[in-house]
Amino acid sequence: MASPTPTPARQRRRGHDPESVLATAVGVFNERGYDGTSMEDLARALGMTKSAIYYHVPGKEQLLARALDRALDGLFELMADDGAAKGTGIERLEWVVRQSVRILVDRLPYVTLLLRVRGNSPTELAALERRREFDRFIGRLVTEAAVEGSIRPDVDPALVTRLLFGAVTSISDWYQPARGASADDLADALLKMTFGGLRV
Repeated sequence: MASPTPTPARQRRRGHDPESVLATAVGVFNERGYDGTSMEDLARALGMTKSAIYYHVPGKEQLLARALDRALDGLFELMADDGAAKGTGIERLEWVVRQSVRILVDRLPYVTLLLRVRGNSPTELAALERRREFDRFIGRLVTEAAVEGSIRPDVDPALVTRLLFGAVTSISDWYQPARGASADDLADALLKMTFGGLRV
């Protein structure tokens, strides 16, 4: 006798909920590319029917939006934290870099997906604009540190911003949590290398 078609209720009993659907979808997006992923690919990876996926989410683009928000919301929470608002420019910048590394490690698949966005849809364009807002925030911190005389006067603040956060985002290309380095280990090493050369 053929097995009954899985229903949304059965899928939930098997452990599929909006969070697990999103996590699996992000893994497939990162592996195949968002544009190269079909709903059939997602259904296969989840071991569920397409109709069961639609029970959890209206479509593929909504999964992308939720995934990108997961990465970006962490950065915006960081911007609103007291650690980003109190202290000298260099102290705040150092705190933000450390927290950015922690967010990247904690939300690695989501941040990896964000870094691959190219603006091919309204969802991607909105994510890129939010990311640019974060970049502008970092640029202001670097400029403040330069004005207060905390960083070397012979380096361009705009270039510092790009190089510093280029180093942070590059972690997503090679970092493997199973190999033992913690977010604090990564942040300590990055801050020693970069701020050691930046500070006056």
